[in-house]
Amino acid sequence: MRLILKPERDKSIRHRHPWVFSGAVARRSGPVSPGETVDIIGHDGIWLARGTASTHSQMIARLWTWNPDEEIDAALIQSRLERAIAGRAALAADPNTTAYRLVFSESDGLPGVIVDRYGDWLAIQLLTQGAVAHTGTIVTALAANLDIRGIYERSDVEIRAREGLPPAEGLLWGEPPPAELAIRENGYEFTLDLAGGQKTGWYLDQRTNRARVASYAAGADVLGVFSYTGGFEVLAAGAGAKSVTAVDSSATALRGVEAHMRRNNLHTDYTPVEGDAFT
Repeated sequence: MRLILKPERDKSIRHRHPWVFSGAVARRSGPVSPGETVDIIGHDGIWLARGTASTHSQMIARLWTWNPDEEIDAALIQSRLERAIAGRAALAADPNTTAYRLVFSESDGLPGVIVDRYGDWLAIQLLTQGAVAHTGTIVTALAANLDIRGIYERSDVEIRAREGLPPAEGLLWGEPPPAELAIRENGYEFTLDLAGGQKTGWYLDQRTNRARVASYAAGADVLGVFSYTGGFEVLAAGAGAKSVTAVDSSATALRGVEAHMRRNNLHTDYTPVEGDAFT
C-alpha cells in the first residue's frame, strides 16, 4: 500500500517526524486496512518512509522507518526492543529502583508501544492500530529478551478511541501480577495494583521529580495535593520533612500513603485530608 503526498507536504517526513496527517495525502494506491504497512511517497514519486496505517485517526500513518530496505517485521521489532532495553541498562542495574519506563513509543522507533517495568512484571500499552497488529511479535520479543514473570496489558486509555480501538486489558503472557506488587524507587519501597490501579498504579514519569522535591523537604511542612498513594510524600518524609499533609479525593489512596510511610519506617507527622484539592 502506498500513500502519495500532496506537493510541499513532505518536509516534516524528510525531517523524520513520525506522523503523516490525512490532509497531507493526495491519494492512495488502494484500500487501506487498519495497521497495515504503508509506504509514503512524495508527489514526485520518491520513496520517503514506511509506517503502519491508522484508518480512523487524523494521523493516517505512524512511521517506523526511513530505510527502504527495512520491513516492519519481527526482525525490526526485535532490534528496536533490544536497543530500548540497552538504553535503560543503567536503570535495570540499579537495585534501588525497580520500576521504570522501558519503551517510549515513537522515541524508541515503536509507534504506539509503551512498556513499563515493575519488578518482574511488564505493563504494556498498545495505542495505535499498527502496534495492535504486531501485538504477538512484541510480546514474544519482550518475553525472550527480559527475565520477567508476566506481561499485563493496560490499554484502557481514551486515546485508543481515536484509533478506532476499544479499551483492552488483561494478561498477555506469563503469570498474572499479584494484587500488591512491590517495587523500589530511589531506595524507597512501595506497593501497587498493576491490574486495578490508576494508570497501572504508579506514575513512573514523576520519578525524577519526586527526588527533586525531596531535596527541598528537610525541616519543612510539606503539603501534597492529588497525593494518590504518596510517592512525593514518602520521599519528602524520608528527606526529613517536619510534617506531611496529603490531600486526595480517595480515602483508599490516602490509606496507601499511610501504608507506604509504615513500610519505609517513616515517623514524620502525617495528616491525610480526604477532599477535592481545588476546593
